[in-house]
Amino acid sequence: MSKKHKQTLEAIYKIPTQSNVVWKDCEKLLISLGAEVSEGAGSRVRFVLNGVKANFHRPHPQKETDKGALVSLRKFLENAGVMPQEKKK
Repeated sequence: MSKKHKQTLEAIYKIPTQSNVVWKDCEKLLISLGAEVSEGAGSRVRFVLNGVKANFHRPHPQKETDKGALVSLRKFLENAGVMPQEKKK
């Protein structure tokens, strides 16, 4: 995992939830983790990671992910067994 991907993962897990995380960075992180991606209708995108499925909407017109989507993304990653280094114990 690249340094940029680690930073994105840490931003996703940061509390309080940030409002400046770019969605494309989140997608690149998921792809680097081995997630399968499939396009849905409109701005929908589906991910499967470690057998866990999730559906998201790409934000538009802004490029940043809203806080609610980041919370959902965090839960998806937790369910898939992905956590930042300092949280693994």
